[in-house]
Amino acid sequence: MKWREFNFAVKKIEFRIILLSAILALTFSSVLAQQKLVLVGGGDRSAEAVARFVEWAGKENARILIITWASGVPEESFESLREDFKTFPTVSFENAPLAPLDGEKRAKFLDQLKNATGVFFSGGDQNRIMEVLKDAPLYNALREKYEAGAVFGGTSAGTALMSTPMMTGENDLTVIDGNKVGTRQGLGLLPNAIIDQHFIVRQRENRLFGLVLQNPKMLGVGIDEDTALLVKDNRFGEVVGASFVMFVDARQKKATFMINLVKSGERFDLVKRKVISKK
Repeated sequence: MKWREFNFAVKKIEFRIILLSAILALTFSSVLAQQKLVLVGGGDRSAEAVARFVEWAGKENARILIITWASGVPEESFESLREDFKTFPTVSFENAPLAPLDGEKRAKFLDQLKNATGVFFSGGDQNRIMEVLKDAPLYNALREKYEAGAVFGGTSAGTALMSTPMMTGENDLTVIDGNKVGTRQGLGLLPNAIIDQHFIVRQRENRLFGLVLQNPKMLGVGIDEDTALLVKDNRFGEVVGASFVMFVDARQKKATFMINLVKSGERFDLVKRKVISKK
């Protein structure tokens, strides 16, 4: 083979390698872009939030796993959520085994999780969920499922769960002091954020302000009742429902907030921390 022919062959191989690398990079990016959250602040779950959850979970092919570990009345919580989804009769809808999980129940849950395209946590007490998730393989299995592209959602306690730190419910609402707010590790699916729920109706601003001042790199996200934040790619949030979502940014100066109160139909960039145009 002549030198010119050899050089051309090498360049051809290099081009194919570059092209393959670009295809792999695009594929990897598309996998990351599948991450989606439906975060309900408690109260009524809007039809739009439920419909978006089903759409993101695969429409008529959705396989939804409901987890009621937070609830003191898990069967009632499951029936209430099933009522929300009854307008989608072709959707597969399963109830996770009740806590505590051991033996067969644990194996059944992992099998359900493997087949699910959407996972939704009921309200109640978020600490009950994290007690179950002291089991590290279960905790990791849920996080891996989200990272692989399954849509995750929750209401009330099931929404509080989605950040780390996670509020435990122990607090003094009369002061702005992060030391007076109980926290622990949550599932932490939404990075660089602290989530609160039942936010405006229960006047929980002080506890979120206190935690954000204590953790100024974190974005405070206060979701009111009857309202949901729909998040794509861990970045783009859309508000739906009857009330507001408050975003609290304390990165600029100590004891100084930038507050955005976002209403239904508006969108917010959680990375740039600003309101963006409607989709």
